[in-house]
Amino acid sequence: MHHHVIVSFGKDKEYEFKFPGGVAPEEARKWFDHEFTVLECDVATPTGKILAVDRILSVAKYAGDARFQNQPTWAQQFAKYTAALLGRELIRIDVEHYSIGY
Repeated sequence: MHHHVIVSFGKDKEYEFKFPGGVAPEEARKWFDHEFTVLECDVATPTGKILAVDRILSVAKYAGDARFQNQPTWAQQFAKYTAALLGRELIRIDVEHYSIGY
């Protein structure tokens, strides 16, 4: 399966990643758990449970546009692990509006 992940921080601030295959979902969960903690992400949820989409959006938000621009290896890992968690071919992450589309 080929994946296409787009991370958008608003107009003229988009990052596109295209790649074949992927990584194991468990590896992706561990990576997002680690990044969520390191970036000190905070998500308010009514149930107290943090879903995979919340982790993905929070990590992108707290990492910010600069990390995607200045750390391409990290950004590629983010895209691969996002695809592994969500299991979709096309994923659009809209950080500005805190949403994920398929």
